[in-house]
Amino acid sequence: MTPAPSAAEAVLAERPLTGRTIGILALQGDVRSHAEVLESLGASVKRVRVPEQLAGLDGLVLPGGESTTMTLGIKREGLADPLREAIAGGLPVLATCAGLILLDDDHLAVVDLHCERNAFGAQLHSFECDLAVDGVDGEPVHAVFIRAPRVTRHGAGVEVIASVPHEGIEAGDDPSVVAIRSGNVIGTSFHPEQAGEPRLHMLAFAG
Repeated sequence: MTPAPSAAEAVLAERPLTGRTIGILALQGDVRSHAEVLESLGASVKRVRVPEQLAGLDGLVLPGGESTTMTLGIKREGLADPLREAIAGGLPVLATCAGLILLDDDHLAVVDLHCERNAFGAQLHSFECDLAVDGVDGEPVHAVFIRAPRVTRHGAGVEVIASVPHEGIEAGDDPSVVAIRSGNVIGTSFHPEQAGEPRLHMLAFAG
């Protein structure tokens, strides 16, 4: 008997983003892997480097990479206010790893949260795990953490959709938060695209 497809395989077979154009902020970072996942879901991919390229999008990925380098690129290209306006206007966003950092109070300040960079250690301490994510059906998400941040503070309007155990936390703290939803924004500390996992992109863009 042929085994039933996994939830991720079933999503890919449907190509549910056909006809949609999803942008990827392409100043630096893991643009290619996100593009491969989006194209496998049927989306057209548009690399965004200047404000004019935000026009006509059905969604936007803020990818992992190096948040300082990305912030400098955003400033250089005059993208900060156009990004804020697009997100405030309801553009669906998936922000992964450094992309999550870009959302916080110290950067674009479009989501009421604060991130700690490299919260789980340096590159040497990268890890993978299977993770339950609220809103994602089927088997757990295979999550890849590479110099990952964590959310150390979030406002009442931010929903925690995934967390992981973390050593050394103090009672009452919530530093193990690794995925959030805030209106039209999904943010993760981990890299779903590195595992070929399409369901976070679906959660962000298929609504």
